[in-house]
Amino acid sequence: MLRFPLPTMALLAALTASPFALSTAQAATLRWANDGDVNAMDPATRQETVQLSFLANIYEPLVRRNRDLGLDPALATSWEQTSPTVWRFHLRPGVKWQDGSPFTADDVVFTVKRVEAPNSQMRAPMSPVKEARKIDDLTVDFETFVPDPIFLQEQTNLLIMSKAWCEAHNATEPVTIGKEDNYALHNAMGTGPFTLVSREPDRKTVVEKNPLWWDKPEHNLDRVEFNVIASAPTRVAALLSGEMDMIYTVPPQDIARIKQTEGLKILQTPELRTIYLGFNQTRAELPSSNVKGKNPFKDEKVREAVALAIDEPAIATRVMLGLGHPTWEMWGPGVNGYDAALDVRPKVDPAKSKQLLADAGYPNGFQVALDCPTDRYVMDEQICTAIVSMLARVGIKVDLIAQTKSKFFTKINAPNYDTDFYLLGWTPATYDAHNVLYTLLNTRNGKRGEVNNGGYSNPALDELTDKIGIETDPAKRSSMIHQSIEMLQQNVPTVPLHQQVIVWAAKTNIQLAQPADNFFPYRFVQVK
Repeated sequence: MLRFPLPTMALLAALTASPFALSTAQAATLRWANDGDVNAMDPATRQETVQLSFLANIYEPLVRRNRDLGLDPALATSWEQTSPTVWRFHLRPGVKWQDGSPFTADDVVFTVKRVEAPNSQMRAPMSPVKEARKIDDLTVDFETFVPDPIFLQEQTNLLIMSKAWCEAHNATEPVTIGKEDNYALHNAMGTGPFTLVSREPDRKTVVEKNPLWWDKPEHNLDRVEFNVIASAPTRVAALLSGEMDMIYTVPPQDIARIKQTEGLKILQTPELRTIYLGFNQTRAELPSSNVKGKNPFKDEKVREAVALAIDEPAIATRVMLGLGHPTWEMWGPGVNGYDAALDVRPKVDPAKSKQLLADAGYPNGFQVALDCPTDRYVMDEQICTAIVSMLARVGIKVDLIAQTKSKFFTKINAPNYDTDFYLLGWTPATYDAHNVLYTLLNTRNGKRGEVNNGGYSNPALDELTDKIGIETDPAKRSSMIHQSIEMLQQNVPTVPLHQQVIVWAAKTNIQLAQPADNFFPYRFVQVK
């Protein structure tokens, strides 16, 4: 039996004690802004960083990430494997939901079943789980279909919900954002450090300190006001004027100005997210294209032609002002499975791109629409605009459909593959290549391929992913991941573009953590 116990109470106290601990009288309000909103209060409705990051301040997993993205006990105090396919979690005693009711194993089992519901967008991380079983009120067994070498990492975004609260509000299953409605889309009730006070979609969402939280706070916040300011100049102006204490998305062109402003600071760190282009490869004909009777993106030559037409170094340098690392892999540095030797992007080659299009039967190119968010990634709309220009040079005429992320995600995540061509970003929740393969690139079947929005299907890659998912020998597993990279680079199901740099700005009296996954945990914030 393998056992992973908690540190002693003395050691735990030493680890969690804050050097900035302040009295309750000094507690403060944090006002911050982003260009886009959280789309729902239900953690099962979207596998997207901004939403999961915000909700992780209210709801909690069994195992959480610390400042350095290592694993820490949260709602579980310890765990062990009782067999290669069974993990036993010992739940934290005395934890209260924000309504005062006790947290128990029933809530964990309920949440696992809820996440597995048809409308859930969080099925992929829990797909290895065959069953969650209550042993007693504070013990739960998770049985997986096969041995899973990254099982603990997969639990960090399983935000536990109250069974009684969901039942009382007719929210026992998640609904699809934009198509259905229920109580959990607009309200929240967790065990975490903050409670939801008010919610004004696309304007402001307010949380306050949870007096029932089980952990010793490292923060000194009484209240956090999250403001949506879509306009970049207005958002920066709000920081410069002192109206906002922090902004989460900083336009590259404003970094120098903020750095030079007394009382403000810039925070930067490389992000684990990879930005990429996806193609619809399932439709017989693309509705947005002038090609009738066939789908150009089903041809590998066309996808390669798109890749060779895009001058990604120019995008990273000129559009992103250096805040991008050009890549040729679907996961980057910091993700287990990254292979620097294979991260060699082919040089832009418009002549070869045109030849590939001609060889595929499109000597004059073709027309297609590109779906792009305007408020999700660093310079996302500007990147798409640059890509439109680059593809035009080889004859691919692109109609840019730029839209807010709420509309964008509703469209591209539609189960009927409602997008022809799209720009998307992905941070693997497990910080492991398997998550990317399984979620973005495997054949969609109700569990795998949950965010495979283009319908790419490669049985050989599916089989290899299954082997990676159960291989416990690190060397063998790395070799398999290396093989998957080579397969993707040959078949070009997507076009990797870059890993972006996270840039936040804040007043100098704000102390916070800036993890490489771009989460913003309020529990680490101090207002000095």
